[in-house]
Amino acid sequence: MAIPPHEAARFEALALQAGERLEGESPKVILSWVADTFGDRWCVAASMADALLIDMASAVMPGVHVVFLDTGYHFAETLATRDRIAQRYPITLHSIEPRQTVAQQDATFGPRLHDRDPDACCSLRKVEPLRRTLDGYEAWASGIRREETASRRLAGVIEWDRKRSMVKVNPLAAWTQEQVDEYTMANDVEVNPLVYDGFPSIGCAPCTRRVVEGGDARSGRWTGTKNECGIHLD
Repeated sequence: MAIPPHEAARFEALALQAGERLEGESPKVILSWVADTFGDRWCVAASMADALLIDMASAVMPGVHVVFLDTGYHFAETLATRDRIAQRYPITLHSIEPRQTVAQQDATFGPRLHDRDPDACCSLRKVEPLRRTLDGYEAWASGIRREETASRRLAGVIEWDRKRSMVKVNPLAAWTQEQVDEYTMANDVEVNPLVYDGFPSIGCAPCTRRVVEGGDARSGRWTGTKNECGIHLD
């Protein structure tokens, strides 16, 4: 189902045109375009920090495919949030595991690879599993927002994912944290309880720390060594 090489130029042009036309539209309008354009050939990638994007996507397209990367290192609260979301929202959930278990990875590379080489660990447990899974789709949606990090400031609401040769959709790209909070409260969106316990950005347990009040939301990730796992980098 992945976009064949001879069709890549056409889909890239489609993404560019749609991105320009839909800039400034609401996330649900953007998601409606995705559903109308791709049918069941798209998915939502979710970290299970909250269900905001899932709430919107499942309202536009009940049964939408949601991809969760089960790295083997998640907080128990994150896994419980995943299970609650799967029960509450009309979605088709895919929990994707790396090729190796944590024990197998430790045997191959040594224990605590995430401390010694976090890029390698993220590549094995997040980047590769997502790449493998997205091969089955033509487009994917993420919840990234421009205000989160410098590397996300230029994110388009619809853009061409060159690394994976597919369409990437960022319906929340232009939203502020205030808009996120307002929508979450107004719609009783499911939220990972860790968010209210000092973890505004949640990843794997060994690489996520509490953030001091008023601190950058992603400063608790990878103890300051980086702020991206590689999924959203070209």
